[in-house]
Amino acid sequence: MFDYSAPPDLLAGRIILVTGAGRGIGAAAARTYAAHGATVLLLGKTEAHLIALYDEIEAAGHAKPAVIPFDLETALPGQYHELAAMIEREFGHLDGLLHNASIIGPRTPLEQLSGEQFMQVMQVNVNATFMLTGALLPLLKLSQDGSVVFTSSSVGRKGRAHWGAYGVSKFATEGLMQTLADELEGVAAVRSNSINPGGTRTAMRAQAYPAEDPGRNPAPEDIMPVYLYLMGPDSTGINGQAFDAQK
Repeated sequence: MFDYSAPPDLLAGRIILVTGAGRGIGAAAARTYAAHGATVLLLGKTEAHLIALYDEIEAAGHAKPAVIPFDLETALPGQYHELAAMIEREFGHLDGLLHNASIIGPRTPLEQLSGEQFMQVMQVNVNATFMLTGALLPLLKLSQDGSVVFTSSSVGRKGRAHWGAYGVSKFATEGLMQTLADELEGVAAVRSNSINPGGTRTAMRAQAYPAEDPGRNPAPEDIMPVYLYLMGPDSTGINGQAFDAQK
């Protein structure tokens, strides 16, 4: 695992938005950020999952989170700006943005992948990520130490057969991260980096590898050190880098 030990108050006073917060790695990140002092904005498409996580965080005595039902597949560009305006009204600024939400799409050769299937994956994994980043960047620039973290994959760093739209989308994610990092360098107190979670015990992993024993993979909670590192002050000045959650 990534070698980092976070102090309990690492994220005290910080406001962090997590996409895909209802389950899996997103839910684990939200819990972990809250446990280290952050006010977490829980964004996802299934409100029931978000409310359950809200109750869990509040019951643990952490800062009260916020539930933001939002469908990245169907949201129109204007809705991202409405979301940003709401966050500005309620919270004033953002200190962190974790782009966790993704869909895997069909694992099939490219020649068997339909245009509709390709566009659906790109809409959630790339287009929505771009639009949310653009809408929230002014709020991140109001932070004294802002961080944008993109979720990548090993198949977004070296192409692999049958990973189709998902692999292409993760190459695009790395490109978006690097472009944003270069534009922010020396201009704003906001950094941009990516994380490859590696094989983790999630529903998406089970979908991709149905024959695999899930017990062989770490739980989402086990890979959190790098997620904490990139959201906290110890990574200030780290920009444009691709991290692996698992060594």
